[in-house]
Amino acid sequence: MAKEKVYVGIDVSKEQLDVALYPQNTCRKFSNDDNGIGDLIIYLKDLTPAIVVLEATGGYEMPAVATLSTTGIPVTLANPRQIRDFAKATGRLAKTDGIDARVIAHFAAAIQPSPKSIPDDQAQEFKELLMRRRQVIEMITAEKNRLDKGGTAVKNLIETHIQWLQQQLDDINHRLDRTVKQSPLWREKDTLLRSVPGVGPVLSATLLADLPELGMLNRHKIAALVGVAPFNRDSGMMRGKRTVWGGRSKVRAALYMSTLVATRYNPVIRTFYLRLCSYGKSKKSAITACMRKLLIILNAIVRTGLPWSYTSLQNSPEN
Repeated sequence: MAKEKVYVGIDVSKEQLDVALYPQNTCRKFSNDDNGIGDLIIYLKDLTPAIVVLEATGGYEMPAVATLSTTGIPVTLANPRQIRDFAKATGRLAKTDGIDARVIAHFAAAIQPSPKSIPDDQAQEFKELLMRRRQVIEMITAEKNRLDKGGTAVKNLIETHIQWLQQQLDDINHRLDRTVKQSPLWREKDTLLRSVPGVGPVLSATLLADLPELGMLNRHKIAALVGVAPFNRDSGMMRGKRTVWGGRSKVRAALYMSTLVATRYNPVIRTFYLRLCSYGKSKKSAITACMRKLLIILNAIVRTGLPWSYTSLQNSPEN
């Protein structure tokens, strides 16, 4: 008889890894440190699982994912929203670490996601720098908001902190730029992306770090992956308004800011935006459509390896 496939779900917290098996419905706990992860590897190698699925939890999962990936155990990360939606669909409304691990294991068996390799050290460092950049910008914004409400003594402290944060931001920007230039592949992609009017270093770095699929998918799949593809909301005779949903929020946020610039300085995007507005589309809907169009243009440019050209893009089937 063929050996029964084992699917593993791991719920991750700062201190602990809750590991559940499906269909055995057993659960074990390991500490989320080098010793605990080492014990986890020994435990899983005896099981030879079909797939190990962990829920993305803001970085606490990365040591376990990296170790599993390098030891040849098939592993992938799942979006927390997908896990919760799956739990609700299967009637699991309660929430504990053990229950969550069992839900993830059941999700692994039902969906059978493909294993994914962990990014190399340079790519991982690049993503961490990009994440830190977002955090510093959020802190600068928060401090500037506090500046109007504080007294003189507090304002001086806040202004000093803002200056320090700005120096940190400048340093991170320099490190991101240096990392891109040190990689021939990233340097080539960065040059292609930034040849497009409206695309600056932030969007380019975000796409390099958080959208490695750019240039490898068709226009429909890449738009859906980022979350700028409209989905129908129809039921029976009712025809609802199409809306965008899901996707990679970090990529979408950077794409939005670049699209605002592109509606002024990119001839293709500006013409498209003005035409949509003239048809009576709201500015919000027009910007979303322009985000999708800009992403499709960038996808085509990376796929073909050809830089921005207004004339060629006017006749491109991607547009």
